[in-house]
Amino acid sequence: MSDYSTLDKLLHRVVLGSPALSEMLGDMDGAAAGKSVAPARAPVYVTGLARAGTTVLMRALHGSDQFASLTYADMPMVMAPNLWAKLSRSSRKEGEARERAHGDGVMVDFDAPEALEEVFWRTHCGRDYIRPDGLVPHVPDAETLEAYRTYQARICHRYSRPRYLAKNNNMMLRLLPLARALPEARFLIPVRDPLAQAQSLRSQHARFQDSDAFTRSYMTWLVHHEFGADQRPFLLPGQTAPEGPLDGLDYWLTEWIACYGYLADMIDTARAEGLEALLPVIYERLGSDPAAWPKVAAFAGVDPSADPGFRPATPPESDPQADADLVARARALYDRLVAQADL
Repeated sequence: MSDYSTLDKLLHRVVLGSPALSEMLGDMDGAAAGKSVAPARAPVYVTGLARAGTTVLMRALHGSDQFASLTYADMPMVMAPNLWAKLSRSSRKEGEARERAHGDGVMVDFDAPEALEEVFWRTHCGRDYIRPDGLVPHVPDAETLEAYRTYQARICHRYSRPRYLAKNNNMMLRLLPLARALPEARFLIPVRDPLAQAQSLRSQHARFQDSDAFTRSYMTWLVHHEFGADQRPFLLPGQTAPEGPLDGLDYWLTEWIACYGYLADMIDTARAEGLEALLPVIYERLGSDPAAWPKVAAFAGVDPSADPGFRPATPPESDPQADADLVARARALYDRLVAQADL
């Protein structure tokens, strides 16, 4: 965001800082899209705790050329992508890909798909799940679900693609209601070795802790509270909320156990209801098991023949300060998710 001009920052603040304005822009986007907007087919969602390979998995799917996703080019009017495409056509920014702020080697440019759709949920029902102390599960009402279907269709129209793809870690907060309401949808849940993922989360939290005021606001507008100056945990029923110093690994291990314990229960519940829409994706397998990607691709309904470019995972560093009981519980839960992935 260092290349954002003062005008860029002002526009983001005006558009994203007002849910009422965002909702109005969403209504205007219908007129910009026209009457020939077809419903999105068989959407795919990538959701889970951050730092589990969600971006590389989303990009592998996006590379199939079947999907429309919001990109940085849609910012800041992510609620009105068709309108913004018309308004910004003459001033469209171009630029070389550069490493994103995470410092993890992932390159981004204005055409890169990104986790931006949470602005929709914050606009329509943010009060239902965003709290000062954390994020809680919620059940979207029928009106919101219908608006979401329309929103997906408009994004597909903007990119001339039949299917919708989103990476959204907060989707876990409404996972079962969406799976029940969208029978064609598929939900991919990346899972990473708990110690490695907790270490990565702690590292990113330290990296983003000293963000400037605009970056902090930007992350809050997008409801990216996974780490950084405005970090807020997921507060999930039946799970222990993390507490203690955020520079310690135990906080992030507790967050890992809470999120993936909740997700594992959701997978069991969905399957008990006959919903085969949720699949754990084991991060370590993507870069080491030749059968892993074809299975994911088949579940998502895409051609697995293209090389997705997954790399072998780096083993976690040992950490003698990590609570041994937390590590053992996390390992047991990881094994449970591996078993769910194999069913």
